[in-house]
Amino acid sequence: MRQLIVTADDFGLSTAVNEAIERGHREGILSTTSLMVAAPATPDAVERARRTPTLHVGLHVVLVNGRPALPPEEVPLLVDERGMFETDLFRAGVRYFFTPGIRKQLEAEIRAQFAAFAATGLPLDHVNAQNHLHVHPTVLSLILKAGREYGVRAIRIPREPFWPSWRAMHTHAAARFANSVFLLPWLSLMRLRLRLAGIATNDYVFGMIDTGHMTPERVRKYLASLPDGTSELYVHPATHTWPEAFPADYDFAGEFAALIDPQAIDYVRRSGLRATTFSELAAAAG
Repeated sequence: MRQLIVTADDFGLSTAVNEAIERGHREGILSTTSLMVAAPATPDAVERARRTPTLHVGLHVVLVNGRPALPPEEVPLLVDERGMFETDLFRAGVRYFFTPGIRKQLEAEIRAQFAAFAATGLPLDHVNAQNHLHVHPTVLSLILKAGREYGVRAIRIPREPFWPSWRAMHTHAAARFANSVFLLPWLSLMRLRLRLAGIATNDYVFGMIDTGHMTPERVRKYLASLPDGTSELYVHPATHTWPEAFPADYDFAGEFAALIDPQAIDYVRRSGLRATTFSELAAAAG
């Protein structure tokens, strides 16, 4: 059986993002979104989510490319002189593993983000992280530790398998192969840890190599190439760009168009794909 979760990350990043997510759910194929709790438009996102109870909302833990939920002076090892997180993912991963004393500040920040989500009153559908940093073993351990207190039942596994990805796009073969092969040991260990913790997961994810460019044409091709199991297709939509938009080369409007694309909507309805959510996966797993 083929099951599909369609997720938009970065809920709260801007009102343009929030509008696209709300409309993508009401008018299109979007079922799920991931909330940044300390982003510029988080209050607007929460308001939209409260009036759209069928939209399933998870926590998008931000530890890179963003700002902390805690005051910067409480997490000085995590932020720069502007009070912002590291922007280089590799450098952040090394620092978060080796810097003395940083684990305590990471735990405090992750707990603060869970607490901020809980304060919204929204049901917690799932957890993932900015730039998939929850694959990092230290970050995952802390998410699981805090998550036990906040009712985490599902977490994204960012595994994009080579063959279905290549069959859909026929581009970036080397990148798709490297992504699939070199991440596999980490993701296998991650899946084992989540299974032992009783956490539900998707089987696959699509959109990693084409992130920021999940246009209607690409989304249609992915939908037609999904393997058996539960696939998550994730996007970064916005109704338009805005002055602080990042990354600058993302086609935010194109990704929004993919969510409300009539051909994609029609395919999901008639193809036999079963639309689902992380909450449903967790419920089915007991």
